[in-house]
Amino acid sequence: MPDAPAAAGPLHGVRVLDLSSVVLGPMATQLLADMGADVIKVEAPEGDLMRANGVVHHAGMSSIFLALNRNKRSIVLDLKSAAGREALARLIPTADVLIHNMRVGAIERLGLGYAAVAALKPDIVYCAATGFGQDGPHRDKPAFDDIIQAACGFVGAASGDGAAPDYMPSLIADKTTGLAVANAVLAALFHRERHGTGQYVEVPMLETMTAFVLTEHMGGMTFPANPGKAGYARLLGGGRKPVRTADGWMSLLPYTEKHWHAFFAEVGRNDLASRYDIASRRARNAHIQALYGHLRELAPERTTAQWMAMCERVDIPATPIYGLDELPAHPHLREVGLFQESTHPVVGPIRQIRPTARFSATPTAIHRPAPALGEHTAEVLGETGMDVAEIAAMIAGNAR
Repeated sequence: MPDAPAAAGPLHGVRVLDLSSVVLGPMATQLLADMGADVIKVEAPEGDLMRANGVVHHAGMSSIFLALNRNKRSIVLDLKSAAGREALARLIPTADVLIHNMRVGAIERLGLGYAAVAALKPDIVYCAATGFGQDGPHRDKPAFDDIIQAACGFVGAASGDGAAPDYMPSLIADKTTGLAVANAVLAALFHRERHGTGQYVEVPMLETMTAFVLTEHMGGMTFPANPGKAGYARLLGGGRKPVRTADGWMSLLPYTEKHWHAFFAEVGRNDLASRYDIASRRARNAHIQALYGHLRELAPERTTAQWMAMCERVDIPATPIYGLDELPAHPHLREVGLFQESTHPVVGPIRQIRPTARFSATPTAIHRPAPALGEHTAEVLGETGMDVAEIAAMIAGNAR
């Protein structure tokens, strides 16, 4: 896919040095790139590990890498070498933001901690995405998505009914923390715009995910003077589940008093509306398992299409359950053009997901395909004033 016109999103003119890898950091920086920032992905000579994970038809350009690194430029610098660090030192003064997800001790040993970077660019927004907050005893521990899912209560909440613990089949901790990183960087940039000063920002995975899980699950822990158990009973006690229809599965969700009256009237069971006093929200909540139990008993009487027609007629929330491979055919996603097809210069024809936020004055777009390893090394280093011979030596050194 040839480069489209230069990015013109709301972050046009902001430069981000992306020293992150795998999922968490690249997700955050792709959000910034989608919004128009010039994101320079700094990779080691071996490249981001995620270049090899997922479906791979061309070496170094996996499905996951393509999904996380569009709209970026890639340069290769060996930061373990003096020459690589010197090249980065020349880039830092041109940047507004630096993001990394290394352990803090590791990046300090490279001479690229906050103090060293701020000495080169005093107003930089420097964001460290860490596994654990650096003022706690776990600050130096390694962190992966599975570890954080288990440590933050996410796995424990899902297995509270006695089921064997299991991880969610999604990199939920990496991706959620990636969103938090992007939000934190945007807030720090706003502060800099107002006050002219940069700052150090830390976004730790465990704290971020614990807060995320406990939003609805603080429960009785909220009130130390009258302590009780944590957890949102409606979720932990079950009730809402996918329902089996006459020909498949769907999500069928009467929620309000109006929904339940309409549902029971449609299926000829107004007696249930009276039995559970559905006019009272408190009574509905108290009998939530029984109510949804009746729904699951009644669901096999009709096909998914018949239930969908009924729900659309009386405005009850409902949807068929879509498999991953079926999502491009989802009628809404198809109509809004979420999936876009293009030709990648290395991989060939690809399908990818466009930026989802819409800006009326500063529209976002996919303006640059995910880069090949080091594709923009010469281009970016040339922007720092390095001459052709210096750049050629750097590239030759990276290839060794």
